[in-house]
Amino acid sequence: ELVPRAILLGNYAAMFEMVPYAQWMLNTAWITIAATVGTVVSCCVVAYAFARFEFAGRDVLFVVTLSTMMFPAQITLIPTFILFHKLGWINTFKPLIVPAWFGGGAFSIFLMRQFLRSLPRDLDESAEIDGANPLRTLVSVLLPLCKPALATVAVISFINNWNDFVGPLIYLQDRRKYTLAVGLNYFKADVAA
Repeated sequence: ELVPRAILLGNYAAMFEMVPYAQWMLNTAWITIAATVGTVVSCCVVAYAFARFEFAGRDVLFVVTLSTMMFPAQITLIPTFILFHKLGWINTFKPLIVPAWFGGGAFSIFLMRQFLRSLPRDLDESAEIDGANPLRTLVSVLLPLCKPALATVAVISFINNWNDFVGPLIYLQDRRKYTLAVGLNYFKADVAA
């Protein structure tokens, strides 16, 4: 039926008694915010290095970074699980947050690099003449001009982390640590059974 005959508000109260929905919401919010901040911060730094600095092997490293987008995540699932297991990170939020702080993903790096390359190098030279070091140039001069790219990276990262199902399913075992995606799936399976 498109419109139910009777609206039963007691079902919502029953749901909150059956499962820790509020805890799942907090878990999802914490993981999503921490991973999004990590993605934005780390991809800015990595993209800045690729866009503005000349160093040996820069282009090769960038091609290797981009080539990681060609492989599905399932290829690295078992090795990363073994790594996180040996680190003692299984059933914690660390496998879902910490990797975002180490690069932020190839697409985010590519997007930020291309945007930074579109900005004139005269801005860097002017900041250098004024005595700014490279980090100060990035933070005070370039990042304020990168707001559209930063917003794009943040929105994409937020949506990906919020909707992530496989990561929490693999790494989280305690029911109270589930995210909404995993928790609601189990709730649906419990109700159907």
